[in-house]
Amino acid sequence: MKKPDSNRTAFVTRDAILKLLSDEEVALVSSREDGPMLDMDDEYLDLQHLDQGVRRMSRDSAITMGEVVPRSAVLPATWDELCARVESR
Repeated sequence: MKKPDSNRTAFVTRDAILKLLSDEEVALVSSREDGPMLDMDDEYLDLQHLDQGVRRMSRDSAITMGEVVPRSAVLPATWDELCARVESR
């Protein structure tokens, strides 16, 4: 039996996560790519490391804004759906 390609699985999951966002939320997330880093203790999902679940910004966090979905960029209902999807992986 062929072993699943982890890169493909990660892409499919990342794509599924992004499809949960409305057009407005995608625009907000995209507009933050070149913006300031998150504030201390802000929650986010790292699209490159969804297996780590919801993360919280700390002094030691090394993130690239274009690779994260900040909680502050999506509606509460969307955030709940994202978290549920990540937890069910």
